[in-house]
Amino acid sequence: MAKNTYKPPEQGTGGQWFDSLFLLALVYVTLFAPLVLGLTGGGTTTKAVADPTWQALGQNATMAAQWEKLGYTPQSAADMITTRFDYSINPWALILTAVVIIGYFVFLVRFSEKEYRQVISERFDGSK
Repeated sequence: MAKNTYKPPEQGTGGQWFDSLFLLALVYVTLFAPLVLGLTGGGTTTKAVADPTWQALGQNATMAAQWEKLGYTPQSAADMITTRFDYSINPWALILTAVVIIGYFVFLVRFSEKEYRQVISERFDGSK
């Protein structure tokens, strides 16, 4: 059997630095873009309570005791207790996210197949 003489192409140090910084920039932009475009969560909703008492805020005796240990009164804890995250989902943003993710994976598989075929072609001199 013939000795394996295939040597993959090598990337220089400058190319490795460029690739690393480029990928770091892409990750940063990907994580920061939803904030800039306003695609992040729906914010919060606050339920108004006219006369805040522990019972009106839905707190039992144990919960009330813990709030009081932290130095809160029903009036000072009311905003924290009644403020809830809005978990509503925007269907169009969800569909857009799914299309982008699926499109990325389709691109990745197609490009990987092309690269794979090139490596096989280089290794075996185009023979199949």
